[in-house]
Order: sequence, then structure tokens, then C-alpha cells
Amino acid sequence: MTAYTATVTVRLKHGVLDPEAETTKQALERLGFELSELRSADRFEIDLEADDAAEAEQRAESMAERLLANPTIHDYEVSAAPAAESA
Repeated sequence: MTAYTATVTVRLKHGVLDPEAETTKQALERLGFELSELRSADRFEIDLEADDAAEAEQRAESMAERLLANPTIHDYEVSAAPAAESA
């Protein structure tokens, strides 16, 4: 088994109201920044042991489907890479 870090990024689907992003967008515009759209997202980093990156991704995908994301309102992306060595 090898240590992997799986990353799950969860964001609201297009068309779903995102009040956090809208408030932040308005604040950025008041500060003089020009932007056409802003969306918020949650990122989960999961350290786990797996035989390979594909297994780590599959396990993280299962976590996203079962708890981290609501498929009715969220899209999500999953990736996995060998865990960085801690100092």
C-alpha cells in the first residue's frame, strides 16, 4: 500500500444560487476588480493508503457520492497523487 492524497473539489452546478459567491463578487467589484462570474467551491484533501492512484481516486469518488457532494445541486472533480513526504 502507498500513501496518496486524493482531492475532491465540490461546486454548485450552473444555475444553482450561490449566495456566498455573489456576495464576494459584489465586494470584489466594490474594490475595483472587474469580473464576469465568480463561483465558490469546497476542496477536500483526503490522505489514504491504496494500491495505486486509480484505487485512491475510486475511494475518494465513493466518498464524494455518498457524503461530500449532493448530486442534485453539486458537480465534483476527483484526483489522486502520491502523498508528499512530510518533513
